[in-house]
Amino acid sequence: KAFLNHTAYLSCYFPNSQKTDINDLRVFWQKGAVEVVHEVYYGQEKHDNLSPQYINRTKMDMGKWTLQLLNAGIVDEGEYTCIIQHRDRGSPKVIHTSECLLHIIANYSQPEIAWLHTGDLKPNAYLNLFCSSSGGYPEAKQMTWLISYENKTYRHMHHMDVSQDAVTKLYNVTSKLNITVPTNTFTNISCLLHLGEQLGSLVSVPLGI
Repeated sequence: KAFLNHTAYLSCYFPNSQKTDINDLRVFWQKGAVEVVHEVYYGQEKHDNLSPQYINRTKMDMGKWTLQLLNAGIVDEGEYTCIIQHRDRGSPKVIHTSECLLHIIANYSQPEIAWLHTGDLKPNAYLNLFCSSSGGYPEAKQMTWLISYENKTYRHMHHMDVSQDAVTKLYNVTSKLNITVPTNTFTNISCLLHLGEQLGSLVSVPLGI
């Protein structure tokens, strides 16, 4: 995983790598079947065959056998293959291959709750709220409303609208809540955005009524 516009680190470590002379190796990184990402030719980095989108964006850390992909974008997501060939009596022989799946992450903004009506709140009237979060990647999983009063919290799962920016590919998410205005009790309402098992959740500032 790598954060959007940060450096992605793709490992190609293999057994006995410390005992192998880099000057006897050809190292290729490619994305998919056709895009050449990086090439080290018997100890020297070669740039002749690189796909245009990777020129001046890659560096190989020979000590850690790790490729650095600078300014990683959403278009860089995908599977990368590292192929290492050893100079064996003149003809190169493949001694190691490894694959790396790159996922890009962009932080969503903290969810914000907004009112969808004006005027005073009246008991038993309907309360219309709107929660939104923007600029994130990948697509969020779910938006949940948390309504707390009298030491209890109730969860409301409502439909989440998702839109994706055509240029940046980042997601914006929104959800609406329509409930009866609570009477004679203080109520806190929060909005929780679930990003997925490994990415956790974001919660809004509570709205007190």
